[in-house]
Amino acid sequence: MARAGTALSGRDKEPLFADYKSLVGTYDEYFQDQGVPHPWTKIVVRHLEALGREEFRGRFRLAHANFLEGGITFSVYSDAKGGERVFPFDPIPRVIDHSEWAYIDQGLKQRVEALNLFLGDIYSSQKILKDKVIPSRIVLGSPDYRREMVGIRPRNGNYIYVAGIDLVRDRLGTYRVLEDNLRVPSGVSYVLENRIVMKKVFPRLFERLRVSPVEDYPNRLRQAVTSSMPGQKANMVVLTPGVFNSAYFEHSFLARRMGCDLVEGRDLIVDRNRVYSRTTRGLEPVDAIYRRIDDDFLDPTVFRKDSQLGVPGLIQAYAKGNVILANGIGNGVADDKAVYPFVPDIIRYYLGEDPILEQVPTFICDRKADLSHTIENIGSLVVKAVNEAGGYGMLVGPKATQRERKEFAKKVVAHPRNYIAQPLVELSACPTWTPRGPAPRRVDLRPFVLRGNDTWVLSGGLTRVALVRGSYVVNSSQGGGSKDTWVLERNSR
Repeated sequence: MARAGTALSGRDKEPLFADYKSLVGTYDEYFQDQGVPHPWTKIVVRHLEALGREEFRGRFRLAHANFLEGGITFSVYSDAKGGERVFPFDPIPRVIDHSEWAYIDQGLKQRVEALNLFLGDIYSSQKILKDKVIPSRIVLGSPDYRREMVGIRPRNGNYIYVAGIDLVRDRLGTYRVLEDNLRVPSGVSYVLENRIVMKKVFPRLFERLRVSPVEDYPNRLRQAVTSSMPGQKANMVVLTPGVFNSAYFEHSFLARRMGCDLVEGRDLIVDRNRVYSRTTRGLEPVDAIYRRIDDDFLDPTVFRKDSQLGVPGLIQAYAKGNVILANGIGNGVADDKAVYPFVPDIIRYYLGEDPILEQVPTFICDRKADLSHTIENIGSLVVKAVNEAGGYGMLVGPKATQRERKEFAKKVVAHPRNYIAQPLVELSACPTWTPRGPAPRRVDLRPFVLRGNDTWVLSGGLTRVALVRGSYVVNSSQGGGSKDTWVLERNSR
């Protein structure tokens, strides 16, 4: 359907959204009923329409070429063919209004502050457990609760330097938190690279529109991690598991942008509870580590004895306050999916405030009543393993076969603490380029929150898109891709 204000002048100028149709029963990020753009997307629609389909197709090829030449890749461990792939990118941006973003910004800051207080409490006095706000078995029974960290307080009491909070939008357009990522959240390098590529592909759009910048993230990250060391030039490094990690591109990208050395565990040693880096100039003291290695592999003297990735003695240096680790050790208990349903209570308990951002209703299979409800209604629910990520360990009931439901139900009954269940959220959809032109594809959003002396939220974040028609899975490892996320400032024209 052609929209008002557009004119056809041959196939090369056919309006971009001429045949676009929103998904029924789903909130569309661009259009209201009858194909009318939202007030905040109207200006973007107008500029994209003016390009025409053939011109846009050329810009799409240019974007892909930039990703290929830039080596912007990811790895899929489950792929039998192995190797790396170019990160799938869609050049139709997701657009968020400035007033809407202000609401999200405040809700994210509130949530991260409360979760940081929660971590400080459960690794010390455990007052929230004594007051029975959360059942002790849920917290202490989490595989990511690190008893070794009890009594160890990180510098400034900061556990969460970087958070990636996944948001979805339901059919009414309400933003809801789907899950928290407080360990080693990934994806921000794609936010930054997406913006670089979009500026190359659509330079005039950025001249005309006022899109909130994202380029300062690496500087902000370094400042957040080293903020507890005022007046001192801290030597910070990025600790990676190595080139075979699926996020290695991001590790090297951020190290380069922050002006930090990228190191592996073998590059670091601990002597007299101080961490040093082996360099061509000799040993150099390390004050802060942005680590991209999971807790289990950080220090073989404390956690997994067979780890070849970590640094012996690192935890002792951390406990003595001689090195900053971002993020803190043991954060996984706060983003355990079984703890997620209690986050509104956590916010009220520590901050005395009602949550700004809503959540998805959740059944905790560790509770008998919730377990029964889950098994009886498994065909209409999404059931998730509490410690899986990337779309794995999950059953989408409405999309599963009867056999798949039965097999998954057996797993849930055998280990109820390991599962939660939620109603299927009709994720919002955003126009996405396909060989036939723009079509609606479901999206989520991962904003990134940095916490140092103050808390800062990167404008926009990573929009992930389910490129497969009809899919709800946005993870790149299962056919998803990403979009640039534009937060439009006031007076965009």
